[in-house]
Amino acid sequence: MANSGSGMAVDDECKVKFMELKTKRNYRFIVFKIDEKEMKIAVDRISQPDDKYDDFTACLPPNECRYAVYDFDFITAENCNKSKIFFIAWSPDTSKVRSKMLYASSKDKFKRELDGIQVELQATEPSEISLDIVKGRAL
Repeated sequence: MANSGSGMAVDDECKVKFMELKTKRNYRFIVFKIDEKEMKIAVDRISQPDDKYDDFTACLPPNECRYAVYDFDFITAENCNKSKIFFIAWSPDTSKVRSKMLYASSKDKFKRELDGIQVELQATEPSEISLDIVKGRAL
């Protein structure tokens, strides 16, 4: 289904892998990218369930936009184990203007395709998605 804002379709694998992350916890994170030739959003990278947050941030390209979902585990003030699924829109200042525009115009529709997102973060540099920021948004 094409996105009316950008004409971007969402590859079915994106939804399948997201459901596996959400229900089976097969992955810690999934990174998505826009394939401009195909005009669709596709899976770029899938993690292992035991990958750490540093593994996630290390796979975000410094000069290219990406979308990502991250299953963040944390302990509440009441000492309960919880997790929240974060949607991260990665759009570094150094990426191409066209790419930033494509990602910005496709984001809301893509996010709606991934039912179960609990927190959204926008980031243009690594400090905006530091572990401290993620922890603060999770609580």
